[in-house]
Amino acid sequence: MSKQILVNHYKKSAKTKQILEALQHDKNHFQISNLVGSSLSFVISETFKEAEKPYLIILNDKEEAAYYLNDFEQLLGDQNVLFYPGSYRRPYQIEEVDNANVLLRSEVLNRINSRKKPAVIISYPEALFEKVVTKKELEKNTLKVAVGNQLSLDFVNEVLFEYHFKRVDFVTEPGDFSVRGGIIDVFSFSNDEPYRIVFFGDEIDSIRSFDVETQLSKETLKKVQIMPNVENKMLQENRESFLQYISSKTVVFAQNIEMISGSLDTLYEKAQTAFKLINSELKHASPEELFCNGQLIKAQLNEFTLGHFTTTSTSASTVSFNMQAQPSFNKQFDLLIENLNSYGNKGYENYIFCANEQQAQRFHDIFDDAEQEVAYQTIVMSLHQGFIDEDEKILCYTDHQIFERYHKFRLKNGYAK
Repeated sequence: MSKQILVNHYKKSAKTKQILEALQHDKNHFQISNLVGSSLSFVISETFKEAEKPYLIILNDKEEAAYYLNDFEQLLGDQNVLFYPGSYRRPYQIEEVDNANVLLRSEVLNRINSRKKPAVIISYPEALFEKVVTKKELEKNTLKVAVGNQLSLDFVNEVLFEYHFKRVDFVTEPGDFSVRGGIIDVFSFSNDEPYRIVFFGDEIDSIRSFDVETQLSKETLKKVQIMPNVENKMLQENRESFLQYISSKTVVFAQNIEMISGSLDTLYEKAQTAFKLINSELKHASPEELFCNGQLIKAQLNEFTLGHFTTTSTSASTVSFNMQAQPSFNKQFDLLIENLNSYGNKGYENYIFCANEQQAQRFHDIFDDAEQEVAYQTIVMSLHQGFIDEDEKILCYTDHQIFERYHKFRLKNGYAK
């Protein structure tokens, strides 16, 4: 069974249409109550397809954001979904920057600047806490390279040193570059694979991406953008909140604005304390220049169309869903069979989401052994959390919750193979 049958359900849903109507009004603030588990992913991804506007979804923490990221990637395709993480673990600890996260952040900024079609950006408070370089500064610090450009190899070499890139024998991570004859290998912070730029005299002859492990070329490219580490806190560039960087047409969905604001204030206080304790010859920018507090982000959120996820309806402008979370069966399959048949008798469509075909077959075998007719269909797709939709009469359970198995999220990390 394909996930498309469920996608079509939520495309036609009256509640989905209500959300789309709410999105027609600029700076409209409304509530969406009782979207449970992965029902949020199905509903919001369907509104995204219709709205044709960029989305920013702010969840409570990195783990929750990563789980929903995986749902959205499967429903919308990787190219339409971006993850915007925090770049490091503690303020003013330069050595603790996570290059994989810096690359993901740069990829988002690059996508916004490139004016490609809208995407869904998924984030959390720690990521919004850090300010980003302004669009003007980013443009100034981006080297655009295209096949046929008249550029000398020495010039590119100098620019990369200016961008604080490190010259190495073999490129392995963002911020590395190497020069061999008329070839420059460079790992930009805006792409999860490095580029191989081949010169013919002072002209760029070809550009390809390549695999770090095998060093073999992958994709032929006509033009690329080479970005430095824009999260380097030693750079004295002008910075702004990520909410100032994104398009004003962006639709923001937030899980709990008060909790987000509280998290930001806690992080800001820690940054202020860390700044006071710095004992360094180097000049560091102040917390106000580098970070956002809760009050600033709350004020800026007011300037967007904002959908607030809640568990209860407290406003007239609320789109209310009638959902329940997937119950726990403690691996008792007689209870699961009874539950599925009970809902089946009430006219519900029952779906079990399985990570792979083997898991789907496992359910068929278990139900065959029970020698009972069971009202269910399997869908091979790894879903974050199951739910029961009482309006649409749809039941979606996940295999990992039924078997009480730990379900790990996946984050893109191309260079750290």
